Amino acid sequence: MHGRERNGRGHGHDVNHFSEKVSFIWSVADLLRGDYKQSDYGKVILPFTILRRLDQVLAATRQAVWDADAKYPKGATLDTIRDNRLLKAAGQSFYNTSKLSLDTVTAADCARDLTVYVQGFSADARDVMEKFRFDEQIRRLDEANLLFRVVQKFRGIDLHPYRRQPDGALLLDSATGDPVPNVTNLEMGYIFEELIRKFSEQSNETAGEHFTPREVIRLMVNLLLAPEKDLTRSSVVKTLYDPACGTGGMLSVAEEWLRGFNTEATFHVYGQELNDESFAICKADMLIKGQDANRIKKGNSFTEDGHPHARFDYMMSNPPFGVDWSKAEKAVTDEHEQKGHGGRFGPGLPRRNDGSLLFLLHMMSKMKPVEPGPDGATGGSRIAIVFNGSPLFTGSADSGESRIRRHIVENDLLEAIVALPDQLFYNTGINTYVWIVTNRKPKHRKGKVQLVNGVAYFQKMRKSLGDKRKELSDDHISALTKVYEAFTDGPHSKVFRNEDFGYLRITVERPLRLSFQVTPDRLLKLVDHKGWRGLVEGPRGKPLSQAERDAGEAIQKTISGVLKALPPGPDCGVWKSRETFVGVLEAEFKKLRLKVPATAVTAVVESLAVRDESADPCKDKKGHIEPDPDLRDNENVPLTDDIDAYMKREVLPHVPDAWVDVEKTKIGYEIPFTRHFYEYVPPRDLGVIEREIRELEAAIQVKLREVLV
Repeated sequence: MHGRERNGRGHGHDVNHFSEKVSFIWSVADLLRGDYKQSDYGKVILPFTILRRLDQVLAATRQAVWDADAKYPKGATLDTIRDNRLLKAAGQSFYNTSKLSLDTVTAADCARDLTVYVQGFSADARDVMEKFRFDEQIRRLDEANLLFRVVQKFRGIDLHPYRRQPDGALLLDSATGDPVPNVTNLEMGYIFEELIRKFSEQSNETAGEHFTPREVIRLMVNLLLAPEKDLTRSSVVKTLYDPACGTGGMLSVAEEWLRGFNTEATFHVYGQELNDESFAICKADMLIKGQDANRIKKGNSFTEDGHPHARFDYMMSNPPFGVDWSKAEKAVTDEHEQKGHGGRFGPGLPRRNDGSLLFLLHMMSKMKPVEPGPDGATGGSRIAIVFNGSPLFTGSADSGESRIRRHIVENDLLEAIVALPDQLFYNTGINTYVWIVTNRKPKHRKGKVQLVNGVAYFQKMRKSLGDKRKELSDDHISALTKVYEAFTDGPHSKVFRNEDFGYLRITVERPLRLSFQVTPDRLLKLVDHKGWRGLVEGPRGKPLSQAERDAGEAIQKTISGVLKALPPGPDCGVWKSRETFVGVLEAEFKKLRLKVPATAVTAVVESLAVRDESADPCKDKKGHIEPDPDLRDNENVPLTDDIDAYMKREVLPHVPDAWVDVEKTKIGYEIPFTRHFYEYVPPRDLGVIEREIRELEAAIQVKLREVLV
């Protein structure tokens, strides 16, 4: 795919190119200061930016829409017919029937005019403005005498898709006769992105919640589409879905890539977004580009699946890192328990404070089935998703996370994981990873997983954007794509078998060894033992009668006498066999015809016991050796290893009496990415370090003398 990659500008270049427009738009904040909190600036700036863009996109066909509106009046024409005629007249996937525009809104009736103008939009465009709660901002700005000043400010920004001549006519290219681009849809996407970034910083939003750097998306698209051989067909129709689409960056870049690669291809994009402002921007973007905006759904993908029965060719997402899914817990848990693998979350549930893997399970449920064909399998889907490091290894064997990883790997769905550099995202400096998941691996990748270490593929940005200090150039994207496509072992790539990521978590037990002796300090422990106190105190909440207390005290006194009269143990005064010691005790009680409660016997045994490695192993009533809970340990044995061989090699040479409790063995899966690319760096020679220290000391002495003189 690297040979087919479109030539595109790096993210940093676009930011700089449009910084003037972004700065001009954000300068509206100067008007809002005092009447709005900083965190609320975006509630005004973002919807007005979209309104200005929609307003200018419709400028060329405004009269045609008015004519169609008059010809097919509302109420006298079927809604579907009228809507189709107006859309055709507008030449877009939205229209506005009002006789107003942002340029004709008057100062005297600004609030009324603006409200009427917004109400004149078609349903999808109105929905965008409603999600911004734009009517509330109109009222608030009007009450603060700021509304018309804000409108005037936005009149001064040119977001028209094409350049115009002084009389307003489109400027045409002298060679081709085509309109000369001014602010393209892709460029408008960059402007949205920068404004959202500023809004996010002001609001202290969660890292990466609304947008993903464009160069990261381009890499993801390359990895996603690299093996695709049918994208050159003129009649190809593909679908793309993002369940946490934010402002639509992934959908936009993927569509732009495919159209740039094959202009005759048809690419339908679908998405869902929880945040109102992000949803509004994404839907506006779809409207501007002529996509069906109804394919962008509002709501929580876990509880309100906007595309419940749909299946997609490609899926991409950058879900929020470490997102808490407790609000959706009931719906998700119910689906997991009631539908099992027939639902989305059958493989397992991660911990509530990190729902990243739930997004992947949700996307996997929307994979197209693979169908056999004359030229090999057809159908199926490919997924690219961005995670932090947590989904790689969080959760022990048999935990929800481990079960999900096991399901993915054992079903041969994990194709590759690519590690990205740190400081690549705007609001977080952590390392991130792109997972490629698919149910139609190429033949040479079946049963295998590729890990690509791309942490060294970056360039420093001239100017940081929040926490983003690094970026991927086109060369880095191309190089990483080549490493991925090569599918060979090397310094930045390693290929593993699926089973290499699985392990058996075994429980290693050692015998419980106790010795017994009657000593003053151990008798003090007996006095405080709850089983001993229970003879005179009774169970909590149920006090004993006086007669019962007297009987209990009598038993205590008799037992104390027995213990003091016991002969010393056979091994230097110590009993090194629990069975022998208990047998002697019970024989003494039997001689006295004393009926001792089992809890009291337990109290005596536990109080007089100490762990003793030289003692005999303790056994239960069936003669089985009892394990010592304090010596219990766990070992992770690779699935490719034999447990008995592992024990002989790694454990028994150190603790010969150990054994494995096979009933407690669990299967786990983890992907220790960093471990596989770790390179040992030997420490520097001590002589070199000593010489450097002496040189530093000499330099310090020189500086001190300069100061003192």
